[in-house]
Amino acid sequence: MTAPEPFDPRPLLAALPDLPGVYRMLADDGAVLYVGKARDLKKRVSSYFQKSDLSPRIAHMVARIHDIQTTVTRTEAEALLLENNLIKGLSPKYNILFRDDKSYPYLLLSGHAYPRLGFFRGTPDKKHRTFGPFPNSLAVRESIQILQKVFRLRTCEDTVFANRSRPCLLHQIKRCSAPCVGAVSDADYARDAADAALFLSGRDNEVLEDLSQRMEAAAQALRYEQAAVYRDQIQALSAVRASQFVESRSTQDADIVAGVRKGGLACVYLVMVRGGRNLGGRAFFPSHVEDADLPAVLEAFVSQHYEGRAIPPTLFLNAEVDGLADWLSDHAGHRVNIVSQPREERRIWLEMALKNAELALSTREGLRENQAARLAALNEALGWEGIARIECFDVSHTMGEATVVSCVVFDQGSMQSSEYRRYNVSGITPGDDYAAMRDALLRRYGKLAAGEGKLPDLLLIDGGKGQLHMALDVLSELGLGNLPMLGVAKGAARKPGMEQLFFPDEAEPLKLRPDHPGLHLIQQVRDEAHRFAITGHRARRGKTRTQSSLEGISGIGAKRRQKLLQTFGGLRGVVDAGVEELVRVEGISHDLAERIYRELH
Repeated sequence: MTAPEPFDPRPLLAALPDLPGVYRMLADDGAVLYVGKARDLKKRVSSYFQKSDLSPRIAHMVARIHDIQTTVTRTEAEALLLENNLIKGLSPKYNILFRDDKSYPYLLLSGHAYPRLGFFRGTPDKKHRTFGPFPNSLAVRESIQILQKVFRLRTCEDTVFANRSRPCLLHQIKRCSAPCVGAVSDADYARDAADAALFLSGRDNEVLEDLSQRMEAAAQALRYEQAAVYRDQIQALSAVRASQFVESRSTQDADIVAGVRKGGLACVYLVMVRGGRNLGGRAFFPSHVEDADLPAVLEAFVSQHYEGRAIPPTLFLNAEVDGLADWLSDHAGHRVNIVSQPREERRIWLEMALKNAELALSTREGLRENQAARLAALNEALGWEGIARIECFDVSHTMGEATVVSCVVFDQGSMQSSEYRRYNVSGITPGDDYAAMRDALLRRYGKLAAGEGKLPDLLLIDGGKGQLHMALDVLSELGLGNLPMLGVAKGAARKPGMEQLFFPDEAEPLKLRPDHPGLHLIQQVRDEAHRFAITGHRARRGKTRTQSSLEGISGIGAKRRQKLLQTFGGLRGVVDAGVEELVRVEGISHDLAERIYRELH
């Protein structure tokens, strides 16, 4: 086979225009190596072949270039947008990549006559009000707890709310005013909901003033119990304000983005401020940043992170990035200001974000070094080389019920949760772990044998010789019999540190000392497979049992079962319901309600 001819860029460079646009570097097999934007395509692309001081990573990329494709745009802002879309779609090997597939959560205040507080992801219905986004679900749930304590708004589903005949526990512990049973007037509940919306919008002073006026009015009318309720709300709201992580005199929305680089790693820490209130932060770790400077890292984060997301009017960055404000403004449909040298409290925001980025990066660096040492120790103990990607399988069931096989992946020095898979197994003899494992392995490696995906460097099977030999038979059928694999048995005492490692072609197991770093890595991956299998099994078993609990009752068909579950928000609600509440459900007679109650108790 003849080697491909060296790439001569001169004819292509001569034809490039002095216009803004996007360029794509291609390898000899057509794979996209790199996507970049340029204010001047001719100057930018030519620089790759004229400079002699390229970084090792870029020099290695240039050596692999076999073709260059370009797309001209009207402005540099358009080029940035196109570059970002191509990076997300192609994931080029040499681009800085931020992987953030999860949507951000919001706090929802529903458009119901008695609004409910809720946790929400996705695109909200226009009849509801949403506040956020929040950096993580914990921040949303903490805000909901605050609002329950101060304003006592309901959090129950509408179906549960419509069928309550007595207050729930939240009313008893003063976390809900129980509008479901009329324990609060319509006007008072509506005012509490309006105050909650003002609070979430950062207008705390208006809320406190309104509560103070209501307290004084109730006291003058000799309604002292109601005045005490308002007093407690004022105290709770004041305590919340005093404990805010960031105290702000403004009510602006802003994002604070701070990045740091160290030892070939980078971290970007994002803090969200809405209505002047800090909603918390989140760390992001990009790939392919070995020789990228800080402005390039921040530009990659901002352009990838805000694609398809709402953009606040102000961003604070700890480095200047040319042209980013114009792109953000075009993308958002409103003016976006980027501030790299803020003053007063905004400077404190940025310093706080930078400190969090440094701490997160230090933690990540320590974990990476620890995992690298464990991986090196495992390679040495097994006498193999090049083990970097490990996949582990485990089976979970309850006496053969709801069998689930898990597959977890360790790669790039950490567990890769986005690559985990669960396999629900059916059609086998209940409790036959061998058959369950065989089914999962065939489904997993049947695709990989056909070239769909990446094979592991080491396959771990949670089990002894029997499971290992069965796995070897399956992989041999698929033409993957040479794949390195180990069986991990717990040992006679079934204690951590006593594990035995079985090789397919050796009779005696390998026993590493309890404090061996390589064994710790195997335990970590094995335990994660076990956890992932159990959670999947419990969810599947719970779903099966929920359906079967009502299926076994005479007179309850699919439609009535669905109606009951919808009305009471699940099986737990049906169990808690009394006969009189069950009768209110369409299609449920008094005799049938009594039968349901007897069967479930």
